[in-house]
Amino acid sequence: MENNLITKDHETVKSFFFSLERILDGIENLVENCKPSLNGERYLTDKEVSERLKVSRRTLQDYRTEGKIPYYQLGGKILYQESDIEKMLNDNYFSSFE
Repeated sequence: MENNLITKDHETVKSFFFSLERILDGIENLVENCKPSLNGERYLTDKEVSERLKVSRRTLQDYRTEGKIPYYQLGGKILYQESDIEKMLNDNYFSSFE
């Protein structure tokens, strides 16, 4: 029977720690981007919505003023229901001409 010493420089150990780092990165990403829901609904800030829609926060303000997008205002904080954003996008979808 042969005894092999496995050190931190062994390929199997390196591979294990690399996989572990990838898993931890994924968990951190989930924790950062996952928001708890309230009655099954997620609420987004104007910053989050502007980043997702690739529009400025000023444009979102225009959408609110023009009644294009529903929102909640609590004090100075603006919140959007994620389902309302999806509905707005679906309502404004135009397919290409084929």
